[in-house]
Amino acid sequence: MEYKVVPFVASIDPKKGNSNHVAEQLESLIKDYNNQGWEYIRLEGVSTFVHPDNGCFGLGAKAGYTTTRQMVVFRK
Repeated sequence: MEYKVVPFVASIDPKKGNSNHVAEQLESLIKDYNNQGWEYIRLEGVSTFVHPDNGCFGLGAKAGYTTTRQMVVFRK
């Protein structure tokens, strides 16, 4: 059995968009991969730590932080 994991980042217009637009984007992604023979399994949140950036000589330094990415899991 093969697995494929792809990132899902919805794009929404804050003035006109709503959760239906996000659902349509996810549905489109699932249909695209289904047409390639992949079966949708689930949407998974993956937490990641982004390391701090010290900047050049300490200028522009950025602190580290934790973020969550949405991943779509398929199998064949």
